[in-house]
Amino acid sequence: MRVAIVHDWLNGMRGGERVLEALLDQFPQAALYTLLHTPGRVSPAIEACPIRTSFIQRLPMAHRHYRRYLPLFPMAVERFDLSAFDLVLSTSHCVTLGALTPAATCHIGYCFTPMRYAWDMTAEYLASSQLGPVGRLVFPPLLTWLRTWDRSAAQRPDFLACISHHVARRVAKHYGRTARVIYPPVETDFYVPDGRSAEDSYLVVSSFAPYKRIDLAIEAFNQMGKRLVVIGTGQEERRLRAIAGPSITFLGWQPDTVLREHYSRCRALIFPGEEDFGIVPLEAMACGRPVIAFGKGGATETGIDGVTGLFFHEQTPETLRAAVTRFEQMMFDPATIRAHAERFARPRFLDEMAAFVEECLDIHRRNQKGESLPC
Repeated sequence: MRVAIVHDWLNGMRGGERVLEALLDQFPQAALYTLLHTPGRVSPAIEACPIRTSFIQRLPMAHRHYRRYLPLFPMAVERFDLSAFDLVLSTSHCVTLGALTPAATCHIGYCFTPMRYAWDMTAEYLASSQLGPVGRLVFPPLLTWLRTWDRSAAQRPDFLACISHHVARRVAKHYGRTARVIYPPVETDFYVPDGRSAEDSYLVVSSFAPYKRIDLAIEAFNQMGKRLVVIGTGQEERRLRAIAGPSITFLGWQPDTVLREHYSRCRALIFPGEEDFGIVPLEAMACGRPVIAFGKGGATETGIDGVTGLFFHEQTPETLRAAVTRFEQMMFDPATIRAHAERFARPRFLDEMAAFVEECLDIHRRNQKGESLPC
């Protein structure tokens, strides 16, 4: 079977790229299409694939400022020629659900999230200092057009799956479609406890996007004077470093082996944003460490309040400080936390995805033969 996977862009290892790694294990013969690829920024397993990029790859400064080309992304994904494939899997948080396929091709979309800046977090992105005054003027009409295109493009996959029930509700609201929930994989064979005692410091692991609310964690730990280690990079880095006090340490991007060490050594992971799913908390849990998370979105599907950590319910420094104080008066069992994370291991994802793909292919074949009505 001729298989193609279409992924938004490849310039770092985040949760979506972990999913892509697993899919490439499942479909090792797949051709990989993406808008943009920065060599050396993703795992060796992904780099080893033949990667086909769009015209965005050749635009000036695209690797550093690819977001500025957002208005061209729909055109770029629609220009991929996928007519030679029997199965197309689109893994999307931006535009790849809009990939065009012929009727004979079975197109399955795996939605990480409906485009955040177009639907649910417009205000947060408009408030970002990265946009500037011109950007804040141009962005709203662009988003109006983008929402129209995105809803239309989301009708193109024959079948849809998504990463959480939280995302499934948003898919239903914004796209008018039902999506099968298949939780992403967590590398529980790699992220394991190292047997050492926790240190007296907390940890944030995240890209530095506005909706991640790393600023909230920094403000809270500035006020408490407690040690906070921050691992990650992104467009908010300069601002976050500027507001950080002496108890905050930035380590930049780190390889997985270093991440595992910090997960195992931290007192708890701090997870202050509203996420669609959140693989990072489960990686920390796989290392036996509790998570203090904002109690909304995907975190409520992956954590258990009082068992795997604590939730706080308002995104304010005061509420996070209160949660940390309450956390330090409680005890958590690393073995119980680890056992919970193992429910999300990679074999479970591969089994569920394989069954879903086979089900979709069977329905698609019968539809092509006129044996049943289209879904």
